[in-house]
Amino acid sequence: MTQVLEDEQSGVSGRRPVRVGPFSGVLRMRPLVALLGGLVVLLAVFVLNVGLGEYQISPLEVLNTLFGGGDRAQQIIIWELRLPRSLTGLLVGAALGLAGAIMQALARNPLASPDMLGITWGAGTAATLVIVLGGTAGSLAGALADYGLPLVALAGGLVTGIAVYGLAYRRGVDSFRLVLVGVGVSALAGNATYWLLTVGDVTEASRAMVWLTGSLNARGWEHVIPVGIALVVLIPLALIGAHVLGALQFDDDTVRGLGVRMDFSRGVLLLASVALASIATAAAGPIQFVALATPQIALRVARTSRPPLLTSAVLGAALVVGSDVISRTAFGGTELPVGIITAILGAPYLIYLLVRRYREARA
Repeated sequence: MTQVLEDEQSGVSGRRPVRVGPFSGVLRMRPLVALLGGLVVLLAVFVLNVGLGEYQISPLEVLNTLFGGGDRAQQIIIWELRLPRSLTGLLVGAALGLAGAIMQALARNPLASPDMLGITWGAGTAATLVIVLGGTAGSLAGALADYGLPLVALAGGLVTGIAVYGLAYRRGVDSFRLVLVGVGVSALAGNATYWLLTVGDVTEASRAMVWLTGSLNARGWEHVIPVGIALVVLIPLALIGAHVLGALQFDDDTVRGLGVRMDFSRGVLLLASVALASIATAAAGPIQFVALATPQIALRVARTSRPPLLTSAVLGAALVVGSDVISRTAFGGTELPVGIITAILGAPYLIYLLVRRYREARA
């Protein structure tokens, strides 16, 4: 039985203590409203995206078909052709938004995101390696390019994440040093990727180049399943560690004084963030700025002390699916990769964050 108690003593507006059996917590209304609003926006752009195409399907017909109705043609078009693409965008956006929220909370820096720290580029370099070699270096690379791309990208992201963390660690991790090291590693991984494109087969290099822009074109259920599995495993892990993220907002000495196993907790959460970003990169390429922008948008909408995890995931999904709608409709018959749209939307926000950090440093 759920009991909602009056918050008379605290006097905090919008907060209510909630007790469910032996468990208790605080219900904050604004973050809840922000999460529900994000879900409404996500549902709207998702249904709109599924209905887009040469054969237009209205939102009501899309919903009817998703719940088992619709004629045979609508069922084939939605379930076999369009739904996997939209689901891939939804899951990739959610994974990137959640990865960025964890990373920014750990580093206590709004510029700390998997794309800024080079993790997505590390995953992209590993994936580009097997794509390019798939057409020139025999059956093993070809098999990896066809079936093992998520695992290869995960390995590349993990190696990059460990390298960035190790290079930035000096009796603790300073957020400014972490970002600087990440930018350097990102540049190295990016140059390595472009070198691979120049030495590889032209056909495979062209395939890799389209993938590197961040694209949802021709995505099928084989792309949906790995990201879905990663989210099913890692979202509960991130939510379990959410209370640790609250403690990690303080300096290292304070965190140790609170009794938190700082290095272990930070390592587990960092591993979850890297895994989410790497799997998302394997499914759709390195879609830029989603992991950077959506946690900060969620933070301002929910007005919390750190980026809210679930709201960041929902807004990340809405941003990617919404960007896919724009890429398919805003330029007539020309369809742009979704990564170009997110870059156009996210680059001004990055400039804003840099200017704001500079002003704060001078104040």
